[in-house]
Amino acid sequence: MGRFVLDLDDGDMISTSGNMGMDSDGDMMLRISDNMAMDMDSGEMHIVSGWDDDDYD
Repeated sequence: MGRFVLDLDDGDMISTSGNMGMDSDGDMMLRISDNMAMDMDSGEMHIVSGWDDDDYD
C-alpha cells in the first residue's frame, strides 16, 4: 500500500491505496472524502487526516 493517514476517531494509522485502506487493527476502510472514511466491517464513519484523492488535479 502507499501512504498513511491518521484516523482521528481512534488513533489508528491507515495504510492507503487509492480509495481503499487498512487500519492498524486490520479493518478495511473506504475513502468517502478528503477527511472522512467508512469502516467496511461496522459501517461507522471516521474522521481522518488528509486522505487526498490521487486522481484529482
